[in-house]
Amino acid sequence: MLAVAILAGGQAKRLRPMTETTPKSLLELNGEPFAVHQLRLLRLKGIRRVVMCVGHLGRLIQKAIGDGAGLGIEVDYSFDGPTLLGTAGAVKSALTKLGDSFFVLYGDSYLPCDYAAIARGFEDSGAMALMTVFRNEGKWDASNVEFEKGKILAYSKTERTLGMRHIDYGLGVFRSEAFDQVPEAKTYDLAELYADLLGRRQLAAYEVRERFYEIGSPAGLRETTEFLAAQKAAQYP
Repeated sequence: MLAVAILAGGQAKRLRPMTETTPKSLLELNGEPFAVHQLRLLRLKGIRRVVMCVGHLGRLIQKAIGDGAGLGIEVDYSFDGPTLLGTAGAVKSALTKLGDSFFVLYGDSYLPCDYAAIARGFEDSGAMALMTVFRNEGKWDASNVEFEKGKILAYSKTERTLGMRHIDYGLGVFRSEAFDQVPEAKTYDLAELYADLLGRRQLAAYEVRERFYEIGSPAGLRETTEFLAAQKAAQYP
């Protein structure tokens, strides 16, 4: 299975004051840091290696999670340094640890999807990148993808269209060369990279049926906490 780059370097301003001294990945949900829930899910889905791309309070994440041995998964770290690099810049900085192809996952996302099927879809596409999409209809967040007959027709987080019924699910797959154009040591966002790859017809798509959960907002944090509690109760009634 491909390695996963987890983007955990943001400052999580929407969750302040909780995140002024605690990184978002270490916020406790039902008695455990979110990162533990996330890594446990990835292990269950067949992932064996993760690179945490960290910045803000990143040393605290490294201290808490360590090498991942206790969770049965190998965890490495890539640090932004004094300048935050943005989501794409952080991945570019970690390329030497990720291999030729890899997943990219947002650090506040809990995605109970079929990672192996997505990896196969990426390989079959022959494209430099793949975006997972979910038919959102503006329900859980603002829809930002026009998707039809297996293809992305438009993608933007700022310029919405009436045809945008899907959303960027929060999990991508990339070949390392997709980051060749990302500038060194400068802030560069994954949204910019996705848009460029789409324009070059190098962005494939995979429609996911399972809804996403996230802790990027207070409402999302509450909902994800409730979801994880319900899952645990169902497993251990």
